[in-house]
Amino acid sequence: MSKQQLNLPSNWHGIAFRVRYQENDPMGVVYHTNYLNWFELGRTEMIRDLGFRYRDMEQAGVLLPLIDASLAYGRPARYDDRVAVYTRIVNFSRLRIDYEYRIHLLADDDLSVGDASAAGTRPIFTADDKLPGEPLTSGSTRHVWVNREFAPIRLDKVLPSLYDALVRSLQD
Repeated sequence: MSKQQLNLPSNWHGIAFRVRYQENDPMGVVYHTNYLNWFELGRTEMIRDLGFRYRDMEQAGVLLPLIDASLAYGRPARYDDRVAVYTRIVNFSRLRIDYEYRIHLLADDDLSVGDASAAGTRPIFTADDKLPGEPLTSGSTRHVWVNREFAPIRLDKVLPSLYDALVRSLQD
């Protein structure tokens, strides 16, 4: 696989949901660690949009632990805000995958981003598209493909169907 055949970064996958009460701190804003949970939600749903579930990856013996995370806070999200998490792949190989995230505040009537429960019907945005909503937070995560013993694996050898789906998503 050469980078010439892959369009990096990939398209943005978006999901929307409302901030829950328990996600807020005593100051009335989303507690900072919840953004990492939202990043995980974005990754999980992006993989689902590609036709796979994390559960199936793990049953096949493929794990994807986090090895690095970065967050940049702009404006806070608050209880009952409707937010969107946009996720895309920015680096991909047989051994690693890196994601970028943007969290935006959506207007209550903005239906341009599908609800988190609407797998398969959520929109995909190109790198040239303006992402709907007002930017709040951005970040990135780096992961490595490993087996159940946490030994590095080559995704193309252990789970070629997922590897091929990721490559296809980067070629589109």
